[in-house]
Amino acid sequence: MFGQAPIPVFVVTGFLDSGKTTLIKETLMEQEWIEPGLTLLICCEEGEEEYGKEYLDEKDMFLLKIEEPEQLNSVFFKNCEKNYHPTQIVIEYNGMWKLTDLLSVKYPRNWELQGVYSTVDGTTLDIYLTNMRNMLMEQLTESELIVVNRCAPQADRSGFRRALKVQNPMAQLIFEDLEGKIIQPSEEDLPYDVKADKIVIEDEDFGIWYVDAYDHPELYLHKEIEFTAQAFRPKGMAEDMFVPVRKIMTCCADDIRFYGYPCRLPGKQDIPKHQWVRIKAKFGYEAVASYGSKQPVLYLIQMVPVAKPKDEIVYLG
Repeated sequence: MFGQAPIPVFVVTGFLDSGKTTLIKETLMEQEWIEPGLTLLICCEEGEEEYGKEYLDEKDMFLLKIEEPEQLNSVFFKNCEKNYHPTQIVIEYNGMWKLTDLLSVKYPRNWELQGVYSTVDGTTLDIYLTNMRNMLMEQLTESELIVVNRCAPQADRSGFRRALKVQNPMAQLIFEDLEGKIIQPSEEDLPYDVKADKIVIEDEDFGIWYVDAYDHPELYLHKEIEFTAQAFRPKGMAEDMFVPVRKIMTCCADDIRFYGYPCRLPGKQDIPKHQWVRIKAKFGYEAVASYGSKQPVLYLIQMVPVAKPKDEIVYLG
C-alpha cells in the first residue's frame, strides 16, 4: 500500500492592501505546479482586491474566511482535510499576525509547506522600515520570494534590497513598478560595486551575478571576479578547462541545478570533482567549442581549496 501524496501548502503574507490577492491570482495560481483539483483558499483578511465567485469556480477553489489567528490550529487544519480533501492549500495570511505562530502549528501528517511568499508596498516600505521594522521583518525572514510592488522611479531600490537581504539573504527579491511590471536590475541595484576593477561575489549574491553577467557581460569584461564554488569538469571537456559551479534554486525545492561559467586553466590540470574552492579569475566573453555561441568565460588566476560554505544552495534573487 502506497502512502498518500503530500499536499502542498503555500503561504502568502504581507500587510493589508500590499498585493497578496493579486500575487495569488496572477502569479501563484498560474504556476505549472498547481495541480488539478480543489484548492482550499484560507483568507485571513479582506483587502481591496477580492475573489469573485466566477474566479473561484473557474479555478476550482473553495474560500474559507478566518477572523482570528487562534482559529488556525491543528484541529482546524485536520477538519479542513477531512471536509474538503484539498489538492493544495493556499493561505492568504494577515501581516499583522505572527507568521511564526502559523508555521509552528502541527499540520496533518501529509501536508507539506512548499513556500512562503511576501508582498510589500513600495510606496510605504520606507515608513515601515522606520516605524515598524520588527513587525515587517518578522514576515520576511521565512520568505522564499519577496515582491516589492508599486515602486516609483525614484524609489531607493538598492537601499530596500540591502535592508531586506540583511534579514533574509536567501530570498528571491523582485521589484515591480507602479504598473505592475518587473523592474530589471540596474547597476545601482547590484549588491556589489560593478564599477570596481575587482568584484568580490558573496555566497548569497552568486545567483544575481550569474544572471547579470549573462545579460550584461560588458559590465564585467576584463575585471577580476572572486567567489566560492565547487570544481566540476563535465564529461568531454578539455583538460585545460573546468566549470566552477553553485547549486541554484530557481523557483522551488524541485528545481535546483548546478550553474557556472567555463573557466580556462593555464594548462592541463586535474580537477578534484566537487572540491570547494575559492576562485579568482579574469572575466571574458567568447565562444567556447562545447557551448556554441558567445558567453561569459573565466580565465583562472588563482584557485584555493576552502571549507564547504554554511549554505550550499544559492538563489536567483
